[in-house]
Amino acid sequence: MPALAASRLQPLIGIVANEPSGDQLGALLVRALRERRPELRFVGVAGPKMLAAGCETLLPMERLSVMGLVEVAKVLPDLLRARRDLVRGLRQLNPLLVIGVDAPDFNLGLERRLRARGIPSVHLVSPTVWAWRPGRVKQIRRSVDLMLSIFPFEADFLRQHRVPVTYIGHPLADDCPLQPDREAARRALGISLDALIAEAKPQASKPQASKPGEESATALIAILPGSRRGEVELLGRPMLETAAWCHQQRPGLRFIAPMVSEALGQRFEAMRREIAPQLPLKLISGQSREAMAAADLVLTASGTATLEALLAKRPMLVAYRLHPLTHWLVTRLRLIKVRYAAMANLLVGRELAPEFLQDRCRANLMGPALLALLDDAERRAEIEAAYQQIHRELRQNAAHRAAEAILALADRSEHPRHA
Repeated sequence: MPALAASRLQPLIGIVANEPSGDQLGALLVRALRERRPELRFVGVAGPKMLAAGCETLLPMERLSVMGLVEVAKVLPDLLRARRDLVRGLRQLNPLLVIGVDAPDFNLGLERRLRARGIPSVHLVSPTVWAWRPGRVKQIRRSVDLMLSIFPFEADFLRQHRVPVTYIGHPLADDCPLQPDREAARRALGISLDALIAEAKPQASKPQASKPGEESATALIAILPGSRRGEVELLGRPMLETAAWCHQQRPGLRFIAPMVSEALGQRFEAMRREIAPQLPLKLISGQSREAMAAADLVLTASGTATLEALLAKRPMLVAYRLHPLTHWLVTRLRLIKVRYAAMANLLVGRELAPEFLQDRCRANLMGPALLALLDDAERRAEIEAAYQQIHRELRQNAAHRAAEAILALADRSEHPRHA
């Protein structure tokens, strides 16, 4: 881990993001804090967006990006070493406070250790204790001086359990336009509507009768198999098989897949060459938001991407698979307390986004569901209206609220800024 010197003159905030969704939220927060206190320095664990916002990183974010109970167990010694290194490095830098962005299994432990040494702690994005493993609320109380909640129902739950919490709304809801521009997004990605039509014509060797509402000639489907290697390994094959099945039924379909890193892109492309070498699929680096805005429909892993698809007002299918042992443990111990896996469905309160989990995550189920949704204009309009309402409710100027709450905590803290 690189050594960074503490400055006696420049106040410092520690901030740790473990994965791309946290990197995105962290960057928004850093910019909002810097608007109010330009002198602030940010050091911790940062991805590309936080680095671009001016953060310094003590170790690569990819080292902390792991999913699932079984998957974490495989790299647990390295994760524990990384956390010890961060505790030691941040203590030496003596920050005003430390902010953990999501990833509660890692960050709450980090925050608790630093808090015990007199460094106030903030956690952005409440763990889903209202959904599964509610006993974690005791750990939260021991770990944080302030929880920043992005959904209103979370704040009510945490207050009932004596956790100091401020509801801020969702930063992505502020950052995403209420009316996404599909054509502008396609232009930004180099995707032409005319080109989609032209490319579709030679592929249709036999004239096919169109069914009422069918939109096969120019439809663009965004595929998001996840931001971690484990997710791509588990979801890449069924998603590509689904895309290939749909393309066989509708030769005019085109596909786009945003990848969070070059390594994941290479792995997904290798899977495509094996599973569906003729599939008209365009891989892009990052730009998941633009890909969703450009698409007519989204096939996505469960997670933050379902919220991003909601904010883009795009109908979606949600797929997810856990390692079989992880799924067995979660089911056997009855750890999950909510009806839906996708945050989009939890926010709406009904399954507007069909969910295909574990054994149901396969092409013969997802393919027909995807085409049915593509053909149902009335259903898509209903989804768009529901997502528009949720987007408005989540727009609370979250980064501003978070920055004000964090700076208020820093100002009233007795922790010495720099010894």
